[in-house]
Amino acid sequence: MPALAHKIGSLLFCPHCGTLLALPKDSELNVICEQCSHEEPASSYENIEIITRSHPDAFPSALRQKRKTQTKIHQGKVLPKVSEKCPACGHLEAYYEEKQMRSADEGSTILYTCVSCKHGWRINN
Repeated sequence: MPALAHKIGSLLFCPHCGTLLALPKDSELNVICEQCSHEEPASSYENIEIITRSHPDAFPSALRQKRKTQTKIHQGKVLPKVSEKCPACGHLEAYYEEKQMRSADEGSTILYTCVSCKHGWRINN
């Protein structure tokens, strides 16, 4: 009985010299080793099961990225208070926060929130 090719995954190697054997063409009954002329039956390529695995990060997707994105919610943030009259209820105390909402060469925006009615307003500096 002639020696058959060694299979590693979906690859077949010549049993005599170890050369990688080419895939058979449609009409070929044998594959001939280019190094030592060993003839391998084309049927050796039949019923080869190929299983491939890839790491989930190998193919990035926007949906997977959204799942990984974490959103931080800052709870219990203590804002300073200032004496400022609320335009909605007239209360004289409000929380304030300074934000840079425009370009860096323009002034910041002061955001106020009434301590009493929680109405919010802003002043651009």
